[in-house]
Amino acid sequence: MDRNMALKDIHNLQRYNVHTLKSQPLAEISGALGDLGTLLPLMIALALQGSISLPSTLVFSGLYNIATGVLFGVPLPVQPMKAIAAAAIASRASEDDTLAAGALVASAVLLLSATGLLRLLTAHVPVPVVKGIQLGAGLSLVISAGAGMLVPLGWDPRDSPTDNRTWALAAFLLLVLTARAPRRFPYALVVFAAGLVLSFAAIAATTAGGGDGDGGGGGGGTLPGWEVWHPSTVMPAWGSGEAWSMAIAQLPLTTLNSVIAAAALASDLMGSPGSGFPGTTPSVTELGASVAAMNLVGCWLGAMPVCHGAGGLAAQWRFGARSGSSVILLGAVKLLLGLCFGETLLDLLGAFPRSVLGVMVIAAGLELAGVGRSLNHGASDLWEEEGEEEAAAVTPHSDDGGAEVTRAAQRRHRDLSDEERQERWTVMLVTTAGILAFKNDAVGFLAGMVTYWAYRLSHVVEEKHRGLGGSGEREPLLRLP
Repeated sequence: MDRNMALKDIHNLQRYNVHTLKSQPLAEISGALGDLGTLLPLMIALALQGSISLPSTLVFSGLYNIATGVLFGVPLPVQPMKAIAAAAIASRASEDDTLAAGALVASAVLLLSATGLLRLLTAHVPVPVVKGIQLGAGLSLVISAGAGMLVPLGWDPRDSPTDNRTWALAAFLLLVLTARAPRRFPYALVVFAAGLVLSFAAIAATTAGGGDGDGGGGGGGTLPGWEVWHPSTVMPAWGSGEAWSMAIAQLPLTTLNSVIAAAALASDLMGSPGSGFPGTTPSVTELGASVAAMNLVGCWLGAMPVCHGAGGLAAQWRFGARSGSSVILLGAVKLLLGLCFGETLLDLLGAFPRSVLGVMVIAAGLELAGVGRSLNHGASDLWEEEGEEEAAAVTPHSDDGGAEVTRAAQRRHRDLSDEERQERWTVMLVTTAGILAFKNDAVGFLAGMVTYWAYRLSHVVEEKHRGLGGSGEREPLLRLP
């Protein structure tokens, strides 16, 4: 029975994917490109220094994109494990160390998923902390895009005609002008196409001038050529101290952002009754198993350590993706590029303008940070089930649609007091502050949880004090006539 239900869900998801793609093809294609601002810089940097294999990464991440779209029907990203990528770039880690780090994280996440500990952890993480993680991740994207991609650029087109702040300003103005119609105007598709044109122009100009550029948005190198993928096995360095160090730094980020926050965001975006999404959005256990499978398969052939992520989901949603068809299309393109072009893509991708990528990352970060708006109105923990008698009184009779009306009537939004609103807001902000101040999701998570339980403890103490004091202590012993 469970197997039949699973097959039925997959069938319904494919009908939803096809219907969505047919109804808004440009939006789905545009949304598929929404997370490239995170993917390209890290993937290129790791490939250039030999920490990963670019062809294997394109092939396997493409397969993962396709599988994610088919199994979940949600535009979930397949993006680099950022902590591992950052550490590997900083230390120029070897390929076997980098792959071992991803596999170690995957093994830990698999253990948490299989034992139910991941689900148990999620059940005890309050919504304000989850919202704080999402807000912190969004603002971190904005800060990293500004500091790492846009600030180093100059204004003078003569220094870098294909990548400067003028292009960033143009991309930003286009983003603002089309902000009210992200699904009708394929912003990411337009700016990505413009970025490719600038990349080709940069390489062509440098080649014609006899220069030897270094990519990185500044031009140089050679254009892609035919290169069939020849996979080679790699043995991860399981006992490497550097691999364990990178894995320990990555595990909290994967657990909190790639699994818990991503599952919560998918539910917020596509889990409402009016969204049209068939079935349920992926659970934390399913996302944990997905992250584990991706890295335990690809690590043997040089594929980059990858995960899902709330930021990537927000990015693809922001630029128009509403179904798994978007990531299926992206996966098919990545698979084709990896099989047929491989390492020859490095120069072209390296010349892609940081001005364009930076604006896309900022837009994605703002979209993710915006989920904090629903903290005190519309959050999942604010909906309560009404009693059956009350629901029956609201809808005593029903026709074919009566069941839906009754179910809707059984849920009502809980009103918060001013004190509760302030407490929830404070917990979210403390979580976000910890993430931004220490650049560590685990610190933000612990800070938010401590703040949350401090409030709960104060309420318990107040209740006990009231119970011990009784009503007599709040009344004067003597009353004046």
